[in-house]
Amino acid sequence: YVHPDFTSFGENDTYLNEGKDYEIRAYRDYLQRAERVHTEMHQPEVTVRGNVAWITYYWTDSGYAEGNRFTSRGKSTRIFVRENGQWLCIHGHYTAVP
Repeated sequence: YVHPDFTSFGENDTYLNEGKDYEIRAYRDYLQRAERVHTEMHQPEVTVRGNVAWITYYWTDSGYAEGNRFTSRGKSTRIFVRENGQWLCIHGHYTAVP
């Protein structure tokens, strides 16, 4: 579901992350450190305009990283493009909320 040209601004990122390969490496690293993660999406709003769509939502999650319990919450926008009949996420923007 990730476009080869995927970009993102993570929760605490100063700079733009670029490329599907970067996203895969970052997520793999997260999965190696985190366990028993539970994430919920709240108030999702989907908009479709031709071959472009976006979703905005709030999230809450919890789990364990390196033996310590964590929780977070935030807001997100993800942008999708339809190519060859498939919806692919081309950009994500995630903001943690205290």
